[in-house]
Amino acid sequence: MPARPRLQWRLALDAAWSDVDLTGVVVTRYGQYASAGRVEVLEAAHPTPDAMSCEAGRRILAAVKGLTTNDLVIALMSGGGSSLMVAPAGGMTLDDSGPSNEACSASGAKIAEMNAVRKHLSAIKGGRLALAAYPACVVTLAISDIPGDDPAELASGPTVARLHYVSRGLRYYRAV
Repeated sequence: MPARPRLQWRLALDAAWSDVDLTGVVVTRYGQYASAGRVEVLEAAHPTPDAMSCEAGRRILAAVKGLTTNDLVIALMSGGGSSLMVAPAGGMTLDDSGPSNEACSASGAKIAEMNAVRKHLSAIKGGRLALAAYPACVVTLAISDIPGDDPAELASGPTVARLHYVSRGLRYYRAV
């Protein structure tokens, strides 16, 4: 999405709740930075994640840590989130997951297949962002670039978990 509509989206959220204690983190591609009111804006790489993609994932996870049932998380999702927001799982690093991403891309895998693998290598994708925000309520507003508009596929579904992705991701990874 061009920078201007993304800016309007963030600013509209900030303006709609001007009387609410609103904080947050938004990540966008390099060169698309624009102030977003009370929301911190970070820039990271797309389509290949970089160190700032990891920093964005870390900051977003930190932003939802310790929330309560009185809190509301609004996740604004659009295309590119799989590379803009990265949090390697376990003791992995971005360098560890890079070969898997490259192999998936080189194999001609479809976006759903690549995302199924990414979810296994991530501490934020595949519903893990929503899990980290628990017990807060999480609402996802999305502009999809994924065929079929499946919210579990957009940005690798950080707020949407699907159990069948476990076997699906392993099957795709073994095929690559």
